[in-house]
Amino acid sequence: MIDERTSGILLHPTSLPGVLGAGDLGSNAYLFVDWLAGAGQTYWQVLPLGEIGPGNSPYMSSSAFAGNVLMVDLLDLAHQGWLSQEDLIPLPEFRHDRV
Repeated sequence: MIDERTSGILLHPTSLPGVLGAGDLGSNAYLFVDWLAGAGQTYWQVLPLGEIGPGNSPYMSSSAFAGNVLMVDLLDLAHQGWLSQEDLIPLPEFRHDRV
């Protein structure tokens, strides 16, 4: 049980900026967590992270335990050497001020 006052934010990772048009659990998520800590926040609550099911609802995922492959930062995997640049298809152009 928490015996002191804390605060946080509810934000899905896809609401973060991302090079593919939506955020993921890559470098921008780490920057966001650092920003939260600097702002004195304790918690980052997220909505379900599973693959979207019928009707595009995150609450209708086929598994409560499987993650959504769209949450993986492929550019970070390439930077770590786990993917080659040839593994990445050319990235489409997105507006960075909105999706």
